[in-house]
Amino acid sequence: MASYSCPALFISAPASGQGKTTVTAALARYYKNQGLNVHVFKTGPDFLDPMILEHASGNPVYQLDLWMTGESECRQLLSNAARVADLILVEGVMGLFDGDPSSADLAKTFGIPIIAIIDSTAMAQTFGAIAYGLVNYRKDIPFHGIIANNVANTNHGEMLSESILQGIHYAGGLKRSEQITLPHRHLGLHQASEIKNLDMQLDTMAAIIGDSLDTALPSPVEFKTQEKFPVNKSLNGICIGVAKDDAFSFIYQANIDLLESMGARLEYFSPLNDSQLPNVDCLWLPGGYPELFLETLASNHEMKQTLQAHHDAGKPLLAECGGMLYLMESLTNKKGQKKPMASILQGQAVMKEKLTALGMQSVEFPEGEVRGHTFHHSALETEIRPTLFSIKQRTGKQGEAVYKVKNTVASYIHFYFPSCPEVIASIFKPENTKELYHHPAMGVEV
Repeated sequence: MASYSCPALFISAPASGQGKTTVTAALARYYKNQGLNVHVFKTGPDFLDPMILEHASGNPVYQLDLWMTGESECRQLLSNAARVADLILVEGVMGLFDGDPSSADLAKTFGIPIIAIIDSTAMAQTFGAIAYGLVNYRKDIPFHGIIANNVANTNHGEMLSESILQGIHYAGGLKRSEQITLPHRHLGLHQASEIKNLDMQLDTMAAIIGDSLDTALPSPVEFKTQEKFPVNKSLNGICIGVAKDDAFSFIYQANIDLLESMGARLEYFSPLNDSQLPNVDCLWLPGGYPELFLETLASNHEMKQTLQAHHDAGKPLLAECGGMLYLMESLTNKKGQKKPMASILQGQAVMKEKLTALGMQSVEFPEGEVRGHTFHHSALETEIRPTLFSIKQRTGKQGEAVYKVKNTVASYIHFYFPSCPEVIASIFKPENTKELYHHPAMGVEV
């Protein structure tokens, strides 16, 4: 088995909101500006952070997760990157030890040294205790060092540095500044396409990183290759229309790669800006922010008519989360504004003030188990009978509904296609599926 070596860092923290994405993006841009080929990965299911990280590094960003992606797929992705990269950066999810599997588990599995970011707001010597706890909580994970974020001033920075016990590498501190703050909304960061002067901001952040932190590259990590299995060309000759604009943008790069490796040809279109669908065999409406573009989506009658014609013709259509909201009869945003949507699925979608679902989930289809996650602030009011239900990864309890009307498959779940290519092929080529099957866990016929 071949292997490739490359310096690598795993950027983590004691909790969410500590500045992981900001620092990871700044590091990626800093090293890119030094002439290095930087490849960045994001731990767990996330669409927004990778947009920023891709913009910062200039390379596609892939997900790493021992459950959703799987260890073999993670190993191959890292090996592919190590073959060409000068540096690999992996942004963790939530806190270092949160979740099962956690960021710490991922770092341990692949031997990637961790650098932890701690928001030092309103603390002094306790900073050292938190750093000590992160480094010593588990003895089986490699640690590179600690970064202080939101340092108030020089005196504050000195107190933080002095609190670090001997043997722990303090890589420096980042002073509190609007220059290294990225805008947020209810699902996370703003999309990269929405942030004005993003390149200028990333370059400013990179300069601050260079002036504030120890930027010496870590030692190389050896990444072994994974045995590759031939991909079934079951979508050969199939043209898939993929919605992609500011309203529909939650797309894993690995999903795109898989569809193309299975022989599919992809045509991108915009429900916001286009009046007609491209000439395609099937459609994929990924998640996104349809609630932010109610008026534009509602007034694009031509697009809604062509979607209806596609559905009426029995052509395959996969709609995930925001894509499913677009197919409902109406969508109401948080301000109470209600607009008509495509009316392909009966019912209404309503945005809520608080998160309504979050977590990893899987769905058992006849062809196998496909994995993914759910994360939304809306709720459906519909009488459509679910075809299947997902299973929550953490509890094993019933999760999201999966609806099938004609050959339209819709759910709140964002599927990670490589977790089961056979299921994805069956969705986009429904003639290959069984006409009727029984879900033993839920007792629902399809």
